[in-house]
Amino acid sequence: MATAAPQTRKIVIEPVTRVEGHGKVTILLDEERKVRQARLHIVEFRGFERFVQGRPFWEAPVLVQRLCGICPVSHHLAAAKAMDWIVGGERLTPTAEKMRRLMHYGQTLQSHALHFFHLVSPDLLFGFDADPVERNVVGVARKFPDLAVQGVMLRKYGQEIIKATAGKKIHGTGAIPGGGNKNLSIAERDGFLKDIEQMLEWSRGALKIAADYTAEHLADLADFGSFVSNHLGLVREDGAMDLYHGNLRAVDAEGKAIFDQVDYRKYLEYIEEEVKPWSYMKFPFIRSLGPDRGWYRVGPLARVNICDAIDTPEAEKARAAFMELGGGKPVQVTMAYHWARMIEMLHATEKIRDLLNDPDLQGEDLVVTGERRPVGIGLIEAPRGTLFHHYEVNDRDQIVRCNLIVSTTNNNTPMNRAVEKVARDHLEGVEVTEGLLNRIEVAIRAYDPCLSCATHAMGRMPLVVEVVDAEGQRVGRGAKGVSLSAEA
Repeated sequence: MATAAPQTRKIVIEPVTRVEGHGKVTILLDEERKVRQARLHIVEFRGFERFVQGRPFWEAPVLVQRLCGICPVSHHLAAAKAMDWIVGGERLTPTAEKMRRLMHYGQTLQSHALHFFHLVSPDLLFGFDADPVERNVVGVARKFPDLAVQGVMLRKYGQEIIKATAGKKIHGTGAIPGGGNKNLSIAERDGFLKDIEQMLEWSRGALKIAADYTAEHLADLADFGSFVSNHLGLVREDGAMDLYHGNLRAVDAEGKAIFDQVDYRKYLEYIEEEVKPWSYMKFPFIRSLGPDRGWYRVGPLARVNICDAIDTPEAEKARAAFMELGGGKPVQVTMAYHWARMIEMLHATEKIRDLLNDPDLQGEDLVVTGERRPVGIGLIEAPRGTLFHHYEVNDRDQIVRCNLIVSTTNNNTPMNRAVEKVARDHLEGVEVTEGLLNRIEVAIRAYDPCLSCATHAMGRMPLVVEVVDAEGQRVGRGAKGVSLSAEA
């Protein structure tokens, strides 16, 4: 006698809110309301690796940044670094390199400020279960107007830095193969120096908010979407943090090196990507460990965990305090991403101050060229994590192959594990509410994913949550912010 198939409920969160781009989460509950499966799906499709084929290589730094309007500078610079190798101009002049670095630190400042103040602060200030009518950036502006102003002004300052170095705030043209196309004028420098101390003060304040929140709620946050993992990123030859350039380092959960000081042009010898049928985003892993054990985290948490030091004094002091959380080992608390992110924001602001006072920015030697090469690989630490750009060019100067591994792709497996962990810890055996579903999104937001970078599409996604039975029939439906109940 045949037995009936177990009944399951399917919960869909679509789209995931307060992140860049479109994604959804599906959670399968069995008849006892136990989580059988939880996945983050990237529902956009990115085609830029094909779009650029046939285009002249010098167009790449401008073309690929159309992947995103939030972090175009990261793609602009990673592609430019790859093109430097194509034209033999990888040894930049001091002015060109420092202009690029200033651009990059401006991008880091504005991106981290946007994420922390606009996308994350509603959860931290109002609580995960707060009414979504209040738990948003408008609610923050009403109740905490000073913080809202600080977020806007920090982001504006970073964007103005980008404009001065790249020509435009979004989709600029400042970095070209072998260097750059402008320096920083005295007037531009003095305008930024006038406000830099205020930016530093606000960055210190944001860091305190993130650190204090983590310390005060550590009992609840330590296990919230958290797990042990490997970490990967770029470091300088002396092991210090460097967001613009460095060699690859990967460490395990104990802090021991899996590999270290690897020339990033050899990344394919160390990193491989796995494809799964339920997502347009790939799943990278460390080759030597395989897909089951080789996945890793990137971004602020990883960068602070893997570096030996930060070369700006205030950020280094903050790093030392942060690392106490791990007791000498890498910090594995997922929500500590926010603390690490604010350490980096303070670091970026300190670096901006130092660069503004560097006379090399007024130099006029901007471009170098050398031996022509058919392959160019550029890596950079984007705000969200390590970004890989790889190009092959034919003898007609056309791009014939492109491979991009973006920050959010590197964090694909960790985000999925965070979704599953929160779902199992908070959704099993209980009535599903908006606040519980928001916990899933809180875990995803910790990684500051840029889903448009990881994929690419256009269109409007409806905000709907549905419960479906094993036969695919809808048994519950609701808008975000409304508890789900079965329909008659």
